[in-house]
Amino acid sequence: MATGSNTTTDLRRTTFVGYGAFLLLGWNGVIIPVLILSLQQEFRLSNADFSVLYLIAPLSYAAGSFGGGMLSERFGRRPILVGAAALLSVGVSAAVLTPTWTAFIVATLLWAAGAGALDGGMNGLFLAIYARARGGALNRLHLFFSIGALTAPLVVGRLLVAGVSWRTVLLGIAAAAATLGVLLAVHRLPLERCVAGAAGSTSEVGGAERSLLPFVGLAVAICCYDAAVSGVGGWLVAFLSESSLGVATSALSLFWGGMAVGRLLSSWAADRFAPTAFAVGGIALFSASIVGAVLAPNLWLSVALFGAAGLFSGPIHPMILAVGGDLYPNRLSAFSGALGAAGILGSLTYAPLVGFASSRVGLGAGILGAGLLGIPAAAAVLAATVVARREGGETHRRPLSNRPQ
Repeated sequence: MATGSNTTTDLRRTTFVGYGAFLLLGWNGVIIPVLILSLQQEFRLSNADFSVLYLIAPLSYAAGSFGGGMLSERFGRRPILVGAAALLSVGVSAAVLTPTWTAFIVATLLWAAGAGALDGGMNGLFLAIYARARGGALNRLHLFFSIGALTAPLVVGRLLVAGVSWRTVLLGIAAAAATLGVLLAVHRLPLERCVAGAAGSTSEVGGAERSLLPFVGLAVAICCYDAAVSGVGGWLVAFLSESSLGVATSALSLFWGGMAVGRLLSSWAADRFAPTAFAVGGIALFSASIVGAVLAPNLWLSVALFGAAGLFSGPIHPMILAVGGDLYPNRLSAFSGALGAAGILGSLTYAPLVGFASSRVGLGAGILGAGLLGIPAAAAVLAATVVARREGGETHRRPLSNRPQ
């Protein structure tokens, strides 16, 4: 049941709106790479021109995630979520109308900031309304991001082949974001205000009393995790290119598909275990799979291990959020937004480093390093939990009987 005066209907409607938001965010996350050839042709761009966009758009996304979380605590969740969807829609619409590449970049900054605020805000909302079953709820939410990221290239690719303009594709995304904003505006959100002491919290010390040290640990963990995923996802095809393009792209598909399956399975299993143990276990298996894939003596074993790495990586991001939700029950919006920004910064830094270093040490060393990033990630999650326990609170295992229905 939903907590307080919120009804089961409100909870279910909000849940489905959240799924729609993350499906849209999944599409948003891959749409520029999918449209890259069309954009290069339209604006006569080189790969170097795109590197500017790939650098500054994630920074805008991180700023939106961080700022949206902070503003939600001051103004409430609904106006920030509605504003985030509106900013996303306006930014994409502006990109549709842009005559120059410079104007397109400016529009993309607005678009990315709106997407970031929607990401952080929706995570904070789910942390609040599913206080007794955060692990499963967040895995289900992030599953829809994976579904969006998997389906967008297939759908958009076929539309482009059929002669549909890239501007028409973006116009559809703008319309979807506008529709989402309307749904958020007319629907009453459970726990719309960011109130202290979220229902069902198991922490003895609230976010207002706890120090920032546990948050720093979780930020380091998610930064390392997102850095590792970006390193593998960004360079896997190039790493396996000596085999064949078909094998290399199949390995990448297995990696991302495995992530979706991992989140689906974890949506059922996560709340049976302590969130810290589940997160650290996932990190360990993810790292071991990556290291094994790089060192494997057989190509097909390597491909299989990359698929396994995707499977084990799926629940890590949602479970780190779940750990933090228990540690900072009074600051869920600010926490989720700031943690999302930390993850973006991780993904921004490691993948370029792999590329720069590849001429000297090879891509294998860079991807191996991505696997080894699991060591500081797991250590940081454990350290955050230990510090929180010493401050008077910790994450606890939630019995299945307390799950929201």
